[in-house]
Amino acid sequence: EQAWGAEQPPPEGGPECLGAEEPGGRGGGRRLRTAFSAEQLSTLESSFQRQRYLGAAERRRLASRMGLSEVQIKTWFQNRRMKLKRQL
Repeated sequence: EQAWGAEQPPPEGGPECLGAEEPGGRGGGRRLRTAFSAEQLSTLESSFQRQRYLGAAERRRLASRMGLSEVQIKTWFQNRRMKLKRQL
């Protein structure tokens, strides 16, 4: 069974989920990591520098502008805040 790793690039076509379940066959329907493009990461980082918490309207605006779901935007911001917390 093949696991996703650095040796294999993400599928073409943008930020889609790489599969429906986590590798290893444990099930649970857990999504794999989203492969954000460099442009998407740049946009997300610049938004994060302006404000660490997004309101619903700003999250909707970013999601539609970037072609991502609101949940992906929300999760990215949560993860980025935790990363900042660990660094401090």
